[in-house]
Amino acid sequence: MEQNLQQTTSLLARTPAALNSFLRELPEEWTHRNEGGDTWNVFDVVAHLIYGEQADWIPRVRIILQFGETRAFEPFDRKGHIKLSHGKTLAQLLDEFARARSESLDQLRALNLQSEELERRGTHPAFGPVKLSQHLASWVAHDLTHLHQISRIMAHQYREAVGPWSDYLGVLRCAGHSAP
Repeated sequence: MEQNLQQTTSLLARTPAALNSFLRELPEEWTHRNEGGDTWNVFDVVAHLIYGEQADWIPRVRIILQFGETRAFEPFDRKGHIKLSHGKTLAQLLDEFARARSESLDQLRALNLQSEELERRGTHPAFGPVKLSQHLASWVAHDLTHLHQISRIMAHQYREAVGPWSDYLGVLRCAGHSAP
């Protein structure tokens, strides 16, 4: 399937509500526990999504449109969310993410991107040349990756409690995004 801007914005608009419905008012034991080691917990993932709104998606769209391949994106700080989330509750982060995503989508719609602009290229610091359409499609896949990750982190909390059913629960066998 090719990237479709209308479908992209429709999917991106749903992520905050999905997270809110799934996570709001859960006990911290569900949202602050991880899968072990240096893996992220649910709180970290939501903070990471906010940081992405600030430092990645729309800023990189603007770089592609303004500079094309002549200016590389700033490398993404995978720990940039830590300072952003300090002293906040998950409810505050969910509200902040909803606002940030809404603002990002308003900015994206205001650009009124046409097919020729979606073919414009920018320079990713690790991948090299990337199309704007690829960047936007990866935004959706990034959301879906983290929705999956959140499900996996939470399921991990019941890894032992499910007993022999763990062999049939794929979410418990998936190493996915948190794997070192």
